[in-house]
Amino acid sequence: MEEREFFYELGKLVYKIDGAYEEYGRGCNIGSANLLWILYALNDGERHSQKQICDDWAIPRSTANTIVKDLQDKGFVSLAQIKGERRELLVSLTPSGKEYAEGKLADLYRREKEIFARVHDPENLLAALRDLSAKMQNIAKNK
Repeated sequence: MEEREFFYELGKLVYKIDGAYEEYGRGCNIGSANLLWILYALNDGERHSQKQICDDWAIPRSTANTIVKDLQDKGFVSLAQIKGERRELLVSLTPSGKEYAEGKLADLYRREKEIFARVHDPENLLAALRDLSAKMQNIAKNK
């Protein structure tokens, strides 16, 4: 396999996986994939800054801000100031937000568990993808 064929196939696969999550989100009335990923990130039980979510999930800051504001208006997330940071806030699910996220994501988690059981050597697969991602990000930064 040549490098162009590799990256062409990789791109198709990445977008097909992303498209599957997008379609799943629409099918369970979550809406956008960005909202799905924000709920996914926040449902890990940790508090995250909006910047961290944007960086981890490649979500534009303005998009994340709009989604977080909507979730806050619905009572699903709370925001807290980060000590020493004037503009950055920690975002965490409220109890009703946790219930909402679990309700929206439970079936997805079940389906992921079924797929994960069939993945050969998931640790090495993730390590290779992390390495590839870091190299691609380095290329993007040094253009």
